Amino acid sequence: MGTPPPPGSPYEEPPSGGSPYEGPRSPWTPPPFGQTAPRLAGRWRRLFAGIVDAVIVSLITAPVTWDDWRAAYDDVTGVVTRIPASDGLVVAVIGFLYYWLLQSYWNGQTVGKRLFGMRVVRETGEPAGIGPVAVRQAVMTVLGSLCCLGLVDLGWILFDPRKQALHDKAARTLVVDA
Repeated sequence: MGTPPPPGSPYEEPPSGGSPYEGPRSPWTPPPFGQTAPRLAGRWRRLFAGIVDAVIVSLITAPVTWDDWRAAYDDVTGVVTRIPASDGLVVAVIGFLYYWLLQSYWNGQTVGKRLFGMRVVRETGEPAGIGPVAVRQAVMTVLGSLCCLGLVDLGWILFDPRKQALHDKAARTLVVDA
């Protein structure tokens, strides 16, 4: 047979019985030696990336909301019409899918985030993945649909030391430089 690995070798069985490649379990582990943690994305860049994404979602949902614009115009002319609530639900689902699919499968980026050099990651620095991005977007969609809570959610990054909005805190994500 072969000789046993030298003491301290990564191939040596650890005393606890776990993998020698597992590090300490904590909410924040520092980056490996020689690497620096990614910088948090700036507030202004997040704002402009959000505007780009909002314009894209608005263009995608325009066919759904066109009748709503006509209904609002008809209200001005004196014709009373109601805007169907189902249109708002369809717009919310389309917006959720836009953000969730792109950030889950496109390295944590939407079109706006890619243009401004940012991405969404977990608080540990790992890629966010499907689950945390789904939580992030679900919270953002719900808070955005409630009158003033959407503004509180987005405004939270102005005062938070890690520039996290409420939806970032709920999903334990950060927006960092790409």
